[in-house]
Amino acid sequence: MKTILITGGAGFLGSHLCAKLLRNGDQIYCLDNFFTGNKDNIEYLMLDKNFTLIEHDIVESIKLNVNVDEIYNLACPASPPH
Repeated sequence: MKTILITGGAGFLGSHLCAKLLRNGDQIYCLDNFFTGNKDNIEYLMLDKNFTLIEHDIVESIKLNVNVDEIYNLACPASPPH
């Protein structure tokens, strides 16, 4: 089992990546500020004991007391309206 941090994890791509990695048995920390992501995308994932949501904007520093094996940075307002 890996411990993985996914920034932008509530977006379209991030939420699907979270789901895939949870199916692999990994521990997922999803960090999102919901600027373009949506809680509806990850609501069902929050029922999984290996999923942790952290509402935060990566523009501001954050100190997590977690050692992670991998980081996927998908935090980007890629949506054309934003």
